Amino acid sequence: MTTIHATALVDPAAELDSSVSVGPYSVIGPHVRIGAGTSVGPHVVIEGHTSIGQDNRIFQFSSLGAIPQDKKYGNEPCELVIGHRNTIREFCTFNIGSPGDVGVTRLGDDNWIMAYCHLAHDCQVGNNTIFANNTQLAGHVHVGDWAIFGGFTVVHQFVRIGAHSMTAMCTLLFADLPPFVMCQGQPAAARSMNYEGLRRRGFSPERIAVVKAMHKALYRDDLTLQAACERIATLDEKCPEASPDVQMMLSFLEQSSPQRGIVR
Repeated sequence: MTTIHATALVDPAAELDSSVSVGPYSVIGPHVRIGAGTSVGPHVVIEGHTSIGQDNRIFQFSSLGAIPQDKKYGNEPCELVIGHRNTIREFCTFNIGSPGDVGVTRLGDDNWIMAYCHLAHDCQVGNNTIFANNTQLAGHVHVGDWAIFGGFTVVHQFVRIGAHSMTAMCTLLFADLPPFVMCQGQPAAARSMNYEGLRRRGFSPERIAVVKAMHKALYRDDLTLQAACERIATLDEKCPEASPDVQMMLSFLEQSSPQRGIVR
Protein backbone atom coordinates (compact mmCIF):
# COMPACT_ATOMS: atom_id res chain seq x y z
CA MET A 1 0.00 0.00 0.00
CA THR A 2 0.99 3.63 -0.55
CA THR A 3 2.67 4.94 2.63
CA ILE A 4 0.98 8.22 3.48
CA HIS A 5 1.58 9.82 6.85
CA ALA A 6 -1.56 10.44 8.88
CA THR A 7 -0.99 14.22 8.82
CA ALA A 8 -0.55 14.47 5.02
CA LEU A 9 -3.43 15.79 2.93
CA VAL A 10 -3.75 13.86 -0.33
CA ASP A 11 -6.75 14.64 -2.51
CA PRO A 12 -8.76 11.49 -3.31
CA ALA A 13 -8.52 12.30 -7.02
CA ALA A 14 -4.69 12.29 -7.01
CA GLU A 15 -3.08 9.25 -8.66
CA LEU A 16 -0.26 7.78 -6.59
CA ASP A 17 1.42 4.46 -7.29
CA SER A 18 1.13 1.94 -4.48
CA SER A 19 4.87 2.27 -3.72
CA VAL A 20 4.84 6.07 -3.24
CA SER A 21 5.58 7.45 0.23
CA VAL A 22 4.35 10.82 1.49
CA GLY A 23 5.77 12.46 4.61
CA PRO A 24 4.09 14.41 7.41
CA TYR A 25 2.10 17.56 6.64
CA SER A 26 2.57 17.34 2.87
CA VAL A 27 -0.27 18.45 0.59
CA ILE A 28 -1.01 16.81 -2.78
CA GLY A 29 -3.69 18.19 -5.07
CA PRO A 30 -6.33 16.49 -7.23
CA HIS A 31 -4.54 16.74 -10.59
CA VAL A 32 -1.26 15.22 -9.41
CA ARG A 33 0.13 11.89 -10.63
CA ILE A 34 3.17 10.27 -8.98
CA GLY A 35 4.96 7.17 -10.27
CA ALA A 36 6.40 4.12 -8.59
CA GLY A 37 9.17 4.42 -6.04
CA THR A 38 8.96 8.17 -5.59
CA SER A 39 9.25 9.54 -2.06
CA VAL A 40 7.77 12.87 -0.99
CA GLY A 41 9.24 14.31 2.19
CA PRO A 42 7.48 16.29 4.92
CA HIS A 43 5.92 19.72 4.35
CA VAL A 44 5.95 19.41 0.54
CA VAL A 45 3.19 20.99 -1.56
CA ILE A 46 2.46 19.42 -4.97
CA GLU A 47 -0.42 21.00 -6.85
CA GLY A 48 -1.65 21.90 -10.33
CA HIS A 49 -1.56 19.51 -13.29
CA THR A 50 1.68 17.89 -12.16
CA SER A 51 3.04 14.54 -13.36
CA ILE A 52 6.01 13.00 -11.54
CA GLY A 53 7.71 9.84 -12.78
CA GLN A 54 9.41 6.96 -11.00
CA ASP A 55 12.06 6.83 -8.28
CA ASN A 56 12.25 10.54 -7.58
CA ARG A 57 13.26 11.81 -4.15
CA ILE A 58 11.60 15.08 -3.15
CA PHE A 59 12.88 16.67 0.04
CA GLN A 60 11.03 18.77 2.60
CA PHE A 61 9.55 22.23 2.00
CA SER A 62 9.53 22.10 -1.81
CA SER A 63 6.67 23.62 -3.83
CA LEU A 64 5.92 21.87 -7.13
CA GLY A 65 3.21 22.79 -9.62
CA ALA A 66 2.13 26.20 -8.35
CA ILE A 67 0.82 28.71 -10.87
CA PRO A 68 3.46 30.69 -12.78
CA GLN A 69 4.73 34.02 -11.51
CA ASP A 70 3.27 35.61 -14.64
CA LYS A 71 0.67 38.38 -14.35
CA LYS A 72 -0.85 37.27 -17.67
CA TYR A 73 -1.72 33.82 -16.34
CA GLY A 74 -5.48 33.24 -16.21
CA ASN A 75 -5.91 29.83 -14.54
CA GLU A 76 -5.30 27.85 -17.74
CA PRO A 77 -4.66 24.10 -17.15
CA CYS A 78 -0.93 24.21 -17.84
CA GLU A 79 1.43 21.50 -16.60
CA LEU A 80 4.57 20.53 -14.75
CA VAL A 81 6.15 17.26 -15.94
CA ILE A 82 8.99 15.66 -13.97
CA GLY A 83 10.74 12.54 -15.25
CA HIS A 84 12.48 9.71 -13.41
CA ARG A 85 15.22 9.36 -10.78
CA ASN A 86 15.53 13.05 -9.97
CA THR A 87 16.73 14.36 -6.63
CA ILE A 88 14.94 17.58 -5.63
CA ARG A 89 16.33 19.06 -2.44
CA GLU A 90 14.86 21.42 0.14
CA PHE A 91 12.90 24.60 -0.70
CA CYS A 92 12.82 24.11 -4.49
CA THR A 93 10.04 25.85 -6.44
CA PHE A 94 8.93 24.53 -9.84
CA ASN A 95 5.99 26.30 -11.52
CA ILE A 96 3.64 24.99 -14.20
CA GLY A 97 3.87 26.34 -17.76
CA SER A 98 2.00 29.28 -19.24
CA PRO A 99 -0.30 29.69 -22.26
CA GLY A 100 2.23 32.09 -23.78
CA ASP A 101 4.54 29.15 -24.56
CA VAL A 102 4.06 25.37 -24.79
CA GLY A 103 2.18 25.37 -21.50
CA VAL A 104 4.50 22.81 -19.89
CA THR A 105 7.46 23.16 -17.55
CA ARG A 106 9.57 20.04 -17.94
CA LEU A 107 12.37 18.37 -15.97
CA GLY A 108 13.89 15.26 -17.55
CA ASP A 109 15.60 12.28 -15.90
CA ASP A 110 18.51 11.78 -13.48
CA ASN A 111 18.87 15.42 -12.51
CA TRP A 112 20.41 16.57 -9.23
CA ILE A 113 18.66 19.73 -8.03
CA MET A 114 20.06 21.21 -4.83
CA ALA A 115 18.31 23.44 -2.30
CA TYR A 116 16.47 26.68 -3.08
CA CYS A 117 16.48 26.23 -6.89
CA HIS A 118 13.72 27.75 -9.02
CA LEU A 119 12.34 26.56 -12.36
CA ALA A 120 10.00 29.23 -13.70
CA HIS A 121 7.16 28.62 -16.14
CA ASP A 122 7.94 26.88 -19.44
CA CYS A 123 11.53 25.96 -18.56
CA GLN A 124 12.70 22.84 -20.40
CA VAL A 125 15.47 20.96 -18.59
CA GLY A 126 17.10 17.87 -20.07
CA ASN A 127 18.79 14.92 -18.36
CA ASN A 128 21.75 14.44 -16.01
CA THR A 129 22.04 18.11 -15.06
CA ILE A 130 23.33 19.49 -11.75
CA PHE A 131 21.86 22.63 -10.19
CA ALA A 132 23.89 23.83 -7.20
CA ASN A 133 22.15 25.73 -4.42
CA ASN A 134 20.11 28.81 -5.34
CA THR A 135 20.28 28.38 -9.11
CA GLN A 136 17.43 30.49 -10.50
CA LEU A 137 15.93 30.04 -13.97
CA ALA A 138 13.52 32.68 -15.29
CA GLY A 139 10.73 31.71 -17.67
CA HIS A 140 11.23 29.91 -20.99
CA VAL A 141 14.84 28.85 -20.29
CA HIS A 142 16.03 25.70 -22.11
CA VAL A 143 18.79 23.58 -20.57
CA GLY A 144 20.65 20.83 -22.43
CA ASP A 145 21.78 17.47 -21.05
CA TRP A 146 24.71 17.31 -18.61
CA ALA A 147 24.76 21.07 -17.94
CA ILE A 148 26.13 22.11 -14.53
CA PHE A 149 25.17 25.30 -12.69
CA GLY A 150 27.38 26.73 -9.96
CA GLY A 151 25.66 28.03 -6.84
CA PHE A 152 23.69 31.28 -7.14
CA THR A 153 23.65 31.20 -10.95
CA VAL A 154 20.87 33.40 -12.34
CA VAL A 155 19.55 32.92 -15.89
CA HIS A 156 17.50 35.53 -17.78
CA GLN A 157 14.27 34.52 -19.48
CA PHE A 158 14.42 32.85 -22.92
CA VAL A 159 18.14 32.05 -22.56
CA ARG A 160 19.35 28.65 -23.79
CA ILE A 161 22.00 26.59 -22.01
CA GLY A 162 23.88 24.12 -24.21
CA ALA A 163 24.66 20.52 -23.35
CA HIS A 164 27.83 19.81 -21.32
CA SER A 165 28.21 23.49 -20.40
CA MET A 166 29.06 24.79 -16.94
CA THR A 167 28.70 28.01 -14.97
CA ALA A 168 30.79 29.21 -12.04
CA MET A 169 29.33 30.39 -8.75
CA CYS A 170 27.33 33.65 -8.90
CA THR A 171 27.20 33.72 -12.70
CA LEU A 172 24.63 35.98 -14.38
CA LEU A 173 23.50 34.87 -17.84
CA PHE A 174 21.83 37.28 -20.26
CA ALA A 175 22.95 35.45 -23.44
CA ASP A 176 22.87 31.86 -24.70
CA LEU A 177 25.63 29.60 -23.38
CA PRO A 178 26.88 27.29 -26.17
CA PRO A 179 27.51 23.58 -25.61
CA PHE A 180 30.71 22.59 -23.78
CA VAL A 181 31.49 26.17 -22.67
CA MET A 182 32.46 27.09 -19.12
CA CYS A 183 31.57 30.63 -18.12
CA GLN A 184 31.85 32.97 -15.17
CA GLY A 185 30.99 36.57 -14.32
CA GLN A 186 28.25 39.20 -14.13
CA PRO A 187 27.46 39.25 -16.99
CA ALA A 188 28.92 35.87 -17.91
CA ALA A 189 32.02 35.59 -20.07
CA ALA A 190 33.43 32.41 -21.58
CA ARG A 191 36.50 31.07 -19.76
CA SER A 192 37.20 27.64 -21.25
CA MET A 193 35.50 24.40 -22.27
CA ASN A 194 34.33 21.71 -19.86
CA TYR A 195 37.13 19.31 -20.76
CA GLU A 196 37.24 17.45 -17.44
CA GLY A 197 33.51 16.85 -17.55
CA LEU A 198 33.82 15.43 -21.07
CA ARG A 199 36.60 13.07 -19.98
CA ARG A 200 34.46 11.81 -17.12
CA ARG A 201 31.63 11.13 -19.59
CA GLY A 202 33.87 9.01 -21.82
CA PHE A 203 34.72 11.46 -24.61
CA SER A 204 37.73 10.21 -26.55
CA PRO A 205 40.87 12.38 -26.89
CA GLU A 206 39.94 12.90 -30.54
CA ARG A 207 36.49 14.28 -29.70
CA ILE A 208 37.96 16.52 -27.00
CA ALA A 209 40.48 17.84 -29.55
CA VAL A 210 37.56 18.87 -31.78
CA VAL A 211 35.89 20.62 -28.84
CA LYS A 212 39.16 22.49 -28.25
CA ALA A 213 39.20 23.53 -31.91
CA MET A 214 35.62 24.82 -31.60
CA HIS A 215 36.67 26.87 -28.58
CA LYS A 216 39.57 28.31 -30.54
CA ALA A 217 37.29 29.31 -33.42
CA LEU A 218 34.66 30.89 -31.17
CA TYR A 219 36.81 32.61 -28.58
CA ARG A 220 40.50 32.86 -29.41
CA ASP A 221 40.96 33.70 -33.07
CA ASP A 222 38.96 36.96 -33.18
CA LEU A 223 36.52 35.62 -35.79
CA THR A 224 33.01 36.82 -36.44
CA LEU A 225 30.33 34.35 -35.41
CA GLN A 226 29.65 33.52 -39.05
CA ALA A 227 33.33 32.87 -39.77
CA ALA A 228 33.63 30.76 -36.62
CA CYS A 229 30.63 28.65 -37.72
CA GLU A 230 32.19 28.13 -41.15
CA ARG A 231 35.39 26.87 -39.56
CA ILE A 232 33.55 24.66 -37.06
CA ALA A 233 31.61 23.06 -39.93
CA THR A 234 34.87 21.60 -41.28
CA LEU A 235 36.16 20.14 -38.03
CA ASP A 236 34.59 16.71 -38.33
CA GLU A 237 36.31 15.95 -41.63
CA LYS A 238 39.35 14.45 -39.87
CA CYS A 239 37.31 13.05 -36.95
CA PRO A 240 33.94 11.66 -38.04
CA GLU A 241 33.45 10.46 -34.46
CA ALA A 242 33.00 14.10 -33.45
CA SER A 243 30.35 14.85 -36.08
CA PRO A 244 27.46 14.82 -33.54
CA ASP A 245 29.37 17.31 -31.38
CA VAL A 246 30.01 19.61 -34.32
CA GLN A 247 26.41 19.41 -35.50
CA MET A 248 25.11 20.11 -32.00
CA MET A 249 27.26 23.23 -31.77
CA LEU A 250 26.26 24.48 -35.22
CA SER A 251 22.58 23.88 -34.55
CA PHE A 252 22.79 25.74 -31.25
CA LEU A 253 24.57 28.73 -32.80
CA GLU A 254 22.14 28.90 -35.73
CA GLN A 255 19.20 29.14 -33.32
CA SER A 256 20.60 32.01 -31.26
CA SER A 257 18.75 35.26 -31.81
CA PRO A 258 20.76 38.36 -32.81
CA GLN A 259 19.15 40.29 -29.95
CA ARG A 260 20.33 37.85 -27.29
CA GLY A 261 23.51 36.48 -28.85
CA ILE A 262 25.87 34.03 -27.15
CA VAL A 263 28.26 34.28 -24.24
CA ARG A 264 31.61 35.34 -25.70
